[in-house]
Formats: sequence, structure tokens, C-alpha cells
Amino acid sequence: MQLNKAVSLRLNELLEEKNMTQYQLYMKSGVPKSTIGNVINCTYDSVKLRIIHEMCQGLEISVSEFFQSPLFEECNLEP
Repeated sequence: MQLNKAVSLRLNELLEEKNMTQYQLYMKSGVPKSTIGNVINCTYDSVKLRIIHEMCQGLEISVSEFFQSPLFEECNLEP
């Protein structure tokens, strides 16, 4: 799977775990709603680490927690 798809799936997982909407994430993180939507819809080929960091702050997790998922294992990602 492509990295942007893995980021999208992970963000959706975390929103579900935290029982949060995209709007609530926007309010807590300051990341524009359109950017969050674009990440979830895989509109971007890649996502800046700064955006992931800001979303993690809104989710109240660390960046390392964000990437602690089988989605990001090398065997699951396309080169």
C-alpha cells in the first residue's frame, strides 16, 4: 500500500479510537478541516511530518504512537 493510504487509514483508526470527528480534530489541532479531509481522502501524494505532528497533538498522542501500527511495517508499504 502507498504511504499516504497508510497515513489515511491510521488517522481514521485513531479518530475512531478517540471517538473524535474530523471537526473535533481541527478544533484541537488547528490543522485546517480541508487538510484533514485531504489526508483522509488521500488527495496528497505525501503528508508533511509537521501536519502529522499537529494532528497528533490534537489526538493527544506522540508521533511515535501514530506510527506504531502494522500499517507502517516495510512489508506492507510499496517502495
